Amino acid sequence: MREILITGGNGFVGRHLVSALQDRGDTVRVLALPAEDTSWLEQRGVAVHRGDICRRPTLTAPMHQVDGVVHLAAMMDVWRPLEDYRAVNLSGTANVCQAALAAGVQRIVHISSSSVYGVALGRPADESSPLAPFPDPYPITKAAADVAAQRMIGECHLPAVIIRPDQIFGPGDHLHFGRMADRLRAGRGVVVGSGANAVPMVYVADAVQGLLLALDHPDAVGRTYNITNDRPLTQQQLLDATADEIGAARPRIH
Repeated sequence: MREILITGGNGFVGRHLVSALQDRGDTVRVLALPAEDTSWLEQRGVAVHRGDICRRPTLTAPMHQVDGVVHLAAMMDVWRPLEDYRAVNLSGTANVCQAALAAGVQRIVHISSSSVYGVALGRPADESSPLAPFPDPYPITKAAADVAAQRMIGECHLPAVIIRPDQIFGPGDHLHFGRMADRLRAGRGVVVGSGANAVPMVYVADAVQGLLLALDHPDAVGRTYNITNDRPLTQQQLLDATADEIGAARPRIH
């Protein structure tokens, strides 16, 4: 049994990870913002530490005597200036890594994103593909944080694993998958282009299993891993399957 801290553990992926860790007997702590509703976590016996990754002094107590840290906290899908994204996704990540080093944490799992590779590559990206993020605040700052974590692994011996997942979907995802389902229910689903393009999606249970492996595997430290679906999924297939499941009409508008 280990003690694991999750930053951003009150979100969609975080809650699935909390459940998986508790199911195998680990003790879980979560870093949550001061104003967050953490009743879901508290009902499950999770120790909630109030703080902010942008304020490094608030990370000391949550890091004390933990065995591992999973850094999920990030800014995404909000209309904010690039500097706000940089403060959370880049400087916040640096704060988490530095605090983990100071606390002697044995394993840090930093969640990056496959968006750091850019779009329309013409082939699947692997871990050696160059980082060429689309000019948008989220991928730009996630790529910068990815590079910062790599630098700390090399220069400071940060015991970290970098995970670059595709877009994660599944139960509890109200931000991306939920919005798509709402549009389909309302008859406003649209297929962009032919619909034959592959969409970078990964189911949340698969992503969580990847995070557990990153926490556990003795050879993972210092390495980077992509997490994706085990077979190609096209935009049309995704929209059709979702529409069928929720009882909506399949989108036909291109």
